[in-house]
Amino acid sequence: MSRACAFVLAFLLCVPLVRAQMPIPVKVVVIALFEPGADTGDAPGEYQYWVERNQLDKVFPFPQGNHSLRMNDEGVLGILAGVGNTRAAASLEALALDTRFDLSKAYWLVAGIAGVDPVDASLGSAAWAEWVVDGDLSYEIDSREIPKDWKTGYVPMHKTTPYEQPHQISYTGDMGEVYHLNAGLVDWAFHLSEHTELTDTPAMQAERKRFTQANAQRPPFVLKGDDLAASTFWSGHLLDEWANDWVKYHTDGKGNFVMTAMEDTGILQALTFVSRTGRVDVKRVLVLRTASDFDQPPPGVTPAEELKMNATKGYVGYRPALESAWRVGNAVVSELVANWPKYRDRIPGTN
Repeated sequence: MSRACAFVLAFLLCVPLVRAQMPIPVKVVVIALFEPGADTGDAPGEYQYWVERNQLDKVFPFPQGNHSLRMNDEGVLGILAGVGNTRAAASLEALALDTRFDLSKAYWLVAGIAGVDPVDASLGSAAWAEWVVDGDLSYEIDSREIPKDWKTGYVPMHKTTPYEQPHQISYTGDMGEVYHLNAGLVDWAFHLSEHTELTDTPAMQAERKRFTQANAQRPPFVLKGDDLAASTFWSGHLLDEWANDWVKYHTDGKGNFVMTAMEDTGILQALTFVSRTGRVDVKRVLVLRTASDFDQPPPGVTPAEELKMNATKGYVGYRPALESAWRVGNAVVSELVANWPKYRDRIPGTN
């Protein structure tokens, strides 16, 4: 064999070795849902504080999802999944199947803002969810046409009346109506972060005084509380009653509705599906929601008036809620990264 042929043969044999790159190991995936402008340097959305403060400086093209991915040198990967269940689910499934990354040991943190039930918490508060319930999968009759003895026009799938028993929903995500997160991991995250200092402002203090509920009047705090994910942005006392009843029904009384959401059941459905392949571990998912607004107006104000006011003036808890999402969420992210050898193979809060 000539030297030229030997060189060509050696080159061809080496090409696959050059091209084959080991997947990048990921420790934590931070999931934000919206960003009104650039990733850095302007008015923040849910993504910006993570990008700037956690130095998510390495950008990965992600045309199959909502937005390019970002990562730092410590193994934290950020995804801007997009608003709404459909967009977020598609983006998360695309990421979970992306062979550039090794996500088999990754923890997943949804860190988004929400509306809060004033019975349970105040503006700027942060709630770790153990139960995530879908508010879209249902039958519906317009409230003006429902039977007089019905509290709501929403009827569970495969039922004929609101909250009809027996309740027969699986908690494993098979149906999509309800997801039960790893209770030990959620409890660990709560206790790790429960004393995080949260931002309070004069505007938030003034807003709290408009409400009569004791928890609504408290400065922002960290709690455990469940969320309802629905693509419709709803508001009002009657819909808050429905949300509380809906969560209780789908969790057999184990869950307590605290935060509104849009994307969380879509995210959990995507990760549940891919978890079956072993590429991700759905037992490592955390959902954190922080209160930018109350899910109903104060006494003396109609939902329509409150909706118009918020649409024109904005939410007084918006920036503080973004800050709470980062501060509380980052307490968990930092602990996982700093002690990765401890948490890589053993999920905290579990035996």
